[in-house]
Amino acid sequence: MPEEKRRTMSYRVLRYTPNLIRDEWVNIGIILEDDHGGRREARLIEEPGEIARVRRLHPQADESLLRNLSSNFEMYLRRAGNAPGEGKSSAGNGDHLLQKLDDTLSNVVQFSPQKGLLGEDFDVELDRLYRDHVALPRGATRGGFLENTRAWIRARLSDVFRRHRILAKMEKGVRVDEFTQAGDPFRLDYGYRYNGTRGFVHAVSLGRDPAQAKVLTYTAESIRARLPKTEFNAVTEIPISLDNPRHQFVARLFEEQKITLVPLNRVERFAEDLRSRLN
Repeated sequence: MPEEKRRTMSYRVLRYTPNLIRDEWVNIGIILEDDHGGRREARLIEEPGEIARVRRLHPQADESLLRNLSSNFEMYLRRAGNAPGEGKSSAGNGDHLLQKLDDTLSNVVQFSPQKGLLGEDFDVELDRLYRDHVALPRGATRGGFLENTRAWIRARLSDVFRRHRILAKMEKGVRVDEFTQAGDPFRLDYGYRYNGTRGFVHAVSLGRDPAQAKVLTYTAESIRARLPKTEFNAVTEIPISLDNPRHQFVARLFEEQKITLVPLNRVERFAEDLRSRLN
């Protein structure tokens, strides 16, 4: 990659440290900042398997804190980024933000020292850092994520959208609190627009987290109450099985809310059809 296409970024790892005396921690998130573009994003654990891993390592871990940390952290970042002088691209402002976060976070949640990197694509680097530092450890996996989790499906989606040249045209991590309830931490994985229609794409793991389907259907219903011209797509790791009652439950939920189900073995065609609409 030519050096002139790269830009400098800086990141810190967020650590959960329940016992300060023993100085033992587990990585639970990444905060990445574009040193020149002013963009600042955080990604923290939210999958049930990720939280379960922390509980295995630290049986007395505060699960409520871990589950709420992502939404609270993002809310604080958004407020801080809109404060006078905080949205500007300077190392001093970035350090000031992190210091403010350090002052407000619980003692059991701490930042690692800041590190720098050169990268071309902010989202690619955020995914890579999360995969390398935070995601469930590699075992019988591909791409660094435990197979069939939402993170794994989302990584596959990102690769497909990038190859079909539509990733840059899509919004990532779409907040839904303006359509549901204030403080709702839920985010849809991708959003797009064409001809007055808003579309959304969200990964749902049938095998590991089918309850995500209930959250998605509630969210779709709430958004459609405000935005009539919408379409929703749920990407699953496998097709719906007619012999699996849990799969049939999910299928009925999606059918009631007109959510299109797209298994990964059909996502290439889905991406190509979407590209024709976004062009």
